Amino acid sequence: MAYFGLEKEISSPTFTIVNEHHKKNLSIFHFDVYRLADIDEFYAMGGEEYFEKGICIIEWGEQIEEILPKGYTKITFHKLDEKKRELKIEKM
Repeated sequence: MAYFGLEKEISSPTFTIVNEHHKKNLSIFHFDVYRLADIDEFYAMGGEEYFEKGICIIEWGEQIEEILPKGYTKITFHKLDEKKRELKIEKM
């Protein structure tokens, strides 16, 4: 996140669902939707409104994939061993 001028450690928003990071003309919204019971909970929290407000990074995004904006980037991590990961990057 140093690229965006966010120098502090970024942690997963597991318990808060979304962490917000704001810099001058940029907002980054980091979601962890793992704990949501269903897509209706995402709607109830106004989650889809964030898509137009800035960059959205969503952990466990497959849980809300049907409402993600067209053209999003999907990054899938595959654990190869304890020290190596393979990333698959797709434009959806």
